[in-house]
Amino acid sequence: MSIDATLIAPAQLQALQSSEPVVVIDTRDAETYAAGHIPGAVNLREVFTYLATSTPEGLDALKATFAAALGAAGLSGKETAVFYEDAMNSGYGQSCRGYYLLTWLGYPKIKVLNGGFSAWKASGLPVSTEAATPTPATFPELVGTDVMLTQADVQAALGTDTVLLDVRDVDEWIGDSSSPYGKDFAPRKGRLPGAKWVEWYRFMKPSAQGPVFKTPDEVKAECATAGIAPDDTVYLYCFKGARASNTFLALKQAGFSDVRMYFGSWNEWSRDESLPIETGLPVAKSSKKPSLALAA
Repeated sequence: MSIDATLIAPAQLQALQSSEPVVVIDTRDAETYAAGHIPGAVNLREVFTYLATSTPEGLDALKATFAAALGAAGLSGKETAVFYEDAMNSGYGQSCRGYYLLTWLGYPKIKVLNGGFSAWKASGLPVSTEAATPTPATFPELVGTDVMLTQADVQAALGTDTVLLDVRDVDEWIGDSSSPYGKDFAPRKGRLPGAKWVEWYRFMKPSAQGPVFKTPDEVKAECATAGIAPDDTVYLYCFKGARASNTFLALKQAGFSDVRMYFGSWNEWSRDESLPIETGLPVAKSSKKPSLALAA
């Protein structure tokens, strides 16, 4: 998957809308959507807010919920789905969460507006306050992909060569907070044992139109600082699969070959007291070599 395959610039989206069937999905809250959005965009906040568990029942409910919601938004399999949020650094990866969910469901045509609504406005493109009325469709029966990890998958990976990559904000990584919703929203603070950390913001960079994704080489460089290579098996997690979806897209467009996500993430893991966690401030391993004392 190349960077051009999924990420789309504002002008490219406008051209796409005039050339083929497109369903644009606004993942922001209803009030923000009503104040101004891309003309024709459908508001689907659940892309961001839905909390999932990785049990068979939980994943069945996740699939059924979004098959219904995305069908109601007008996706039949023929249309290209384009997700957007306000700006890439302020919505906790919510547009990318839509991309991840459709990837998991096996939908063939998915894009994310690089730079979000901020980039659209900065490009001088039209804004509407008229609510869209989508033509409902039947979401297709598709063969899903294996990008979804369960709690058991993550347990089995502990202590192996699989890279567990935590992309949460720094206060969550060091165990000062349990979630973006408040320090004590989840019952336990900490991280997965042996996890590596690259804060999700690091996969984006400033531009004249606001934050956008870094190039493939820049993404590889960020991962290299944490000792992560493109041919590693990478298991991502955050709190509920939004920020990790942002990183999922960044790694996929950079050519990382085996990237999957624990969608239940810390929201699920922290609630099972039997599961191991690491707490406290991470301690760096010293790189100093022991000195050789001279014999008297």
